[in-house]
Amino acid sequence: MAIQLKLLYTSTLTHRKQGKPPIFNISTPPTLQVHASSSSARQLIESGAVRPILPKDAASALNSDFILLDVRPAWEREKARVSGSMHVPLFVKDMDNSPITLLKKWVHFGYIGLWTGQNFTMINPDFVGQVEIAVPDKDAKLLVACGEGLRSMMAASKLHGGGYRNLGWLAGGFNRANDGDFPDVEGTEKLQYATIGGRFVPSVAQMSEKALF
Repeated sequence: MAIQLKLLYTSTLTHRKQGKPPIFNISTPPTLQVHASSSSARQLIESGAVRPILPKDAASALNSDFILLDVRPAWEREKARVSGSMHVPLFVKDMDNSPITLLKKWVHFGYIGLWTGQNFTMINPDFVGQVEIAVPDKDAKLLVACGEGLRSMMAASKLHGGGYRNLGWLAGGFNRANDGDFPDVEGTEKLQYATIGGRFVPSVAQMSEKALF
């Protein structure tokens, strides 16, 4: 199981198959990839505490009482979303104009050499609480999904820490989905392309593994 997950996780980060969107672009700081890959979330998946589910198998899981939990920010979900899915964002837009926020913009400017107008985000402090309101039953089956699979890993880790024990992780995220994997999709774009142009820039605190998990 651990070997299979390692191969799957590696392909998630390096997938460049023709016709698929790139998993990361220049606006995503590489430190986030390192911390996510070494997180407790990966250990939960390797141990079987969180079940990896490929996009091609998602419809079957949803027919087996799984609830699809979309943890992408609102601006990605608006582009494309699975009909009937539940939405609780793991990251929300950082509207703070404090010196720390200005520092984040300065760091981003220094990293890529220009200001792109990307959305700066912060961890949703009420994430687990909002899920608990929507799904109070901790034994409910939740299939946690995002665009690329990293944010949903983080979300699954937080939900497991909050007492949820029937968790699934959409391996590789919506980016790895093919047409027809999710038969009912709403929005103006294809589900697998909704993340493009909606990249988030994490805060300085989010680049710390302790802050993420």
